[in-house]
Amino acid sequence: MSAEPEQTSQRPRALLSVYDKTDIVQLGKELNQQGFELLSTGGTAKILREAGLEITDVSEVTGHPEIFDGRVKSLHPAIHGPLLARLENPADVSGLSSLGYSPIQVVAVNLYPFEEAAGISPPLDDPDLLEMIDIGGPTLVRASAKNHANVVILTSPKQYPQFIDKLENAEGDVSKLSLSERREFALSAFEHTASYDSAIAQELHSRWIGNPEDQDTVDEQTARLMRTMNISANLFKTLRYGENSHQSAGLYREAGIDQGTLVGALVEGGKEMSYNNYSDADACLRLCRALSTDEWPSTPHACVIVKHNNPCGAALGATQLEAFTKALASDPESAFGSIICFNESLQLEVAEAMSTLFVEVLMAPTFEDGAKEIVMQKKNRRVLTIKSPNDRLAQLNRRLVRKPVEGGWLIQTEEPPSVDWNNATIPTQKQPNEHELAAMKFAVRVCEQVKSNAIVIVDGTATVGIGPGQTSRVEAVRIAARRAGERARGAVLASDAFFPFKDGIEQAAEAGVSAIVQPGGSIRDQEVIEEADAQGITMLFTGQRLFRH
Repeated sequence: MSAEPEQTSQRPRALLSVYDKTDIVQLGKELNQQGFELLSTGGTAKILREAGLEITDVSEVTGHPEIFDGRVKSLHPAIHGPLLARLENPADVSGLSSLGYSPIQVVAVNLYPFEEAAGISPPLDDPDLLEMIDIGGPTLVRASAKNHANVVILTSPKQYPQFIDKLENAEGDVSKLSLSERREFALSAFEHTASYDSAIAQELHSRWIGNPEDQDTVDEQTARLMRTMNISANLFKTLRYGENSHQSAGLYREAGIDQGTLVGALVEGGKEMSYNNYSDADACLRLCRALSTDEWPSTPHACVIVKHNNPCGAALGATQLEAFTKALASDPESAFGSIICFNESLQLEVAEAMSTLFVEVLMAPTFEDGAKEIVMQKKNRRVLTIKSPNDRLAQLNRRLVRKPVEGGWLIQTEEPPSVDWNNATIPTQKQPNEHELAAMKFAVRVCEQVKSNAIVIVDGTATVGIGPGQTSRVEAVRIAARRAGERARGAVLASDAFFPFKDGIEQAAEAGVSAIVQPGGSIRDQEVIEEADAQGITMLFTGQRLFRH
């Protein structure tokens, strides 16, 4: 049988009910000193009492005990009535008084850590994960934020010092806080619950719908795309500016992010990372991961050099020094002020070899003793440690990438090309040798990360010329050939899409290319094939386009 709810209190009230109990005692003590009656629940009440504070249990206020192992505690009119009452409205004030409810002026609530629970390995079963979905907490947060004219809502321990300063300046009278100050806390609260709900939707989509192998009735393409685009990301760092100095920019951390990602990297040395630094580093890291596979066991070391979001050099080597030397030789002029990524621990001899090169950002999964100190001697060089298993960059799980367009978003999956090399066709008279076939596979892997129209010329497992982001494919061939120079002779050329005319083949032949790999599929394929035959070039069709806009 329910007890009678407590009668109206004359003291201002604060409700403290948090999962993250960081600094909650400090907040409780400050509120107590300012004359607040403290309401609380469960573990929060326990820790506050242990600190010597007098606490009123929420169940005393509601006249109803917690039920279902604490699943229902605060969902009661005696709590939400005071939170939602408009104190500027005489009818609300009268109604609150007639019910015997006292206003609640301060609420400190943070939620069950669903994001952390979703990232546990091995993953939690659905029933255990669902237990980490907070119900009462978001309701308290939203109610308080909605009525921010009368209630201050705190959702993070980081807000406590700011609030305490404001409360002290107001001599303990919450009503003296300005509307703009209240709005600041309310907006943070709404952002907090929006992010929380988004994280839940993303995780449950990936579990229940996003895996088409487990679905008999869901179309695979539909399954891999969310019905509603939910982005759960918090401002991680305010950047100095955007692509240009007149633009504002920030770096956001996605919910449940793996610490082995770019955003989670340890950043040391130099100035703060800029918007362009992060954008280029992302392109560099993406290609370096793509080359960190077991496809090339004799050349396990990868080095990628990126400038303005396009690779200007990429190579594999039996040693890290070999990979770096070959990648740099691809386009040493463009490498000035570049981003460089290694897929394994940076070695001392490589750090010494690159000591004089102007590099904006250097990335590696870890650093040999003394290597980091050498590369950080350049005062403006940023050094990023991308934590990864066994000190070798690992492939990340498939993800969705988003691109804003006017009025909406484009979303697609980000995944390596599904080139079936066993079923690739060779339409030319000349057949590729084993060396050329191996170089084709490397060239395709690099080409998929170059902006379209893209042409990549490689010698073995090293680029010698890259033609990125051109409006004309033949011009992309000219640029790649010019950068390769004499190294194009006997080299392999990869194109991210088919050749619409034979002029691209003519330019490749003039440069001395001996083999071409491309998707095929043009209405002029036969013309292109005949030109390759006339030039003595072998050509392979993959059937897989590699556009990157």
